[in-house]
Parts: sequence; structure tokens; C-alpha cells
Amino acid sequence: MAINMRKYYSNGKLLLSAEYLILDGALGLALPTSYGQSMEVSKNSSGVLTWESFNEQNESWFKGVFSLNNFSIVQHKGNKNVAITLQRILRKVKSFNPEFLRLNKGILVKTFLDFPNIWGLGTSSTLINNIAQWANVDAYQLLFESFGGSGYDIACAQSNSAILYKLKNGVPESSTVAFNPPFKEQLYFVHLNRKQVSKDSIAGYKKAMTSSTATIELITTITEKMLNCVSLNEFNLLLAEHESILAKVLQKATVQQSLFDDFSGQTKSLGAWGGDFILATGDQQTPAYFKQKGFDTIVPYSRMIK
Repeated sequence: MAINMRKYYSNGKLLLSAEYLILDGALGLALPTSYGQSMEVSKNSSGVLTWESFNEQNESWFKGVFSLNNFSIVQHKGNKNVAITLQRILRKVKSFNPEFLRLNKGILVKTFLDFPNIWGLGTSSTLINNIAQWANVDAYQLLFESFGGSGYDIACAQSNSAILYKLKNGVPESSTVAFNPPFKEQLYFVHLNRKQVSKDSIAGYKKAMTSSTATIELITTITEKMLNCVSLNEFNLLLAEHESILAKVLQKATVQQSLFDDFSGQTKSLGAWGGDFILATGDQQTPAYFKQKGFDTIVPYSRMIK
């Protein structure tokens, strides 16, 4: 019977500004979401580490059994790549903290997403942050040496309010800020019905590498203006300018150009371009517009953001 249960929770994330340029030092505005991932850890006498993952409908989608000494995979049910990824993370944790699980006789770990995996709100980052809390290691270091990325998602996992985030000489800097625009009821998050793999998107950006210091400074200025914006019209102009800049850097069409050129409001990609959620500004008719286009997942700002 399991005893001494410990629970951990991490928030999901959405990046309103800076996207790929945050990797090169641009200042980004990021929002922790009302959705996230929890983790329960219990001790037992099984002699192994048993791991089970559940989706937002409380359905088990992965189960793995690992040895306690070197996390070799004893057995798994579900995608073997998940087992291999977990093994890699746990071994990395052990290299950071040699005392991790050293005296344990058995462990049961259960993870619970409260959003669909396809949403892209931080399945990996919430997992990393929960494991880091459990193992008492640095979550940023664990992320950088496992999945990579800028680390803004770890800052969101640990924060209950909006954050400004940047990498200064590769070192994360984040500060909590108040982001409560008077037009927030006119903001919607629309899912594009496909998941974008952040790791692949980052690799593609690094290959292109067309950003300049001037571009990074311009995006940082837009971020600061977005934070303090009180007019929806001004906010729309900032979103459009941001999209135009990133379109040139990435040499891609904006989401408005490619999918929603007849939309009366303004759209903006969030994080990796080409998938996951976009931000849309509009009115009460906005959800109907996107549903008519075949995009049924439209989450109002007040429901998505903490």
C-alpha cells in the first residue's frame, strides 16, 4: 500500500511576444495558464519505480516500470519513446543529485494533465518542473539539458501571474508583472488543430538565424508596449507589427495571411509558428467566425489565463 504521498503542480504556458527571438535575448511577455499538470509520488516496497501517466479525461496513456539503481526500462505499456525520454530525464536528475532515490525501496509516480496533449500548453515543461521539485534540482538546467528551449515555460510553471522573461548571456531572467488589459474580454485563444513540436521549430529557426540586434530590440520594445497597452486598437497594431517582423525573420506568411485574411480582428501566432494556439482579438462574434472555418477550440482569455 502506498504511503507518504507527495503532490506537485506546474502551470501551463502561453508566450504572447518574442517567440523564437527570446532565444537570442529578446524580452518576452508570457502568461501561465489555468491549465497545467500535477504529479503524485508515493513510496512503497515494490523494489522498482513505476510510472503512470493520465490524460485530461483521467485515462491512462502510458505506464512504465524502471529499475531504481540506473532507471533501466523493465517494461512499458504505450509509446516506448516516452519510456526512453523519461529514462533520460531521470538519469539526468541523478547526475545533478546523486542522492535522488538512493535509499528508496519502491516508488509510484502518477502524472495528470488537465488539458489535451495536442494543445501545446507545456506537457514537457510542466513535467520537467514537477520532477525538478520532487528531486530538488534546478528546473531550468534540467530543461536545457533534456528538451532545450528558452526556459520561459519553466518560469510560467512556477508563477501565478504574467511574467517578463529574457535570456541574458544564456541565463534566465524573469519578473512577475501585472497584465490585466481592459479589453481582455475581447481576447480569444484559438487552437489550429495541430500540435507544433517546439524542439523542431527551434532547430529550424536556429538554422535560419536571420535575426539582428535591431530586430531583437524592436521586439523588446513591442513587448513593453503590449504590457502597458490600454487600447485594443493599439494592441492590434502591436500584434500586427510583431507578426510582420517575425514573418520576415522566419520567411513565412503570417497566420492571418495564410488562414484568416478575411478576419476583421487581429490574429497572432504564439510560440512556435504553424500549430498550437493563436491569439485572436475580436468581439462576441469571433468564436462563430473560427468555428465556421473549422476551428472548434476557442478558449476565452478569462478561462485560459490564471
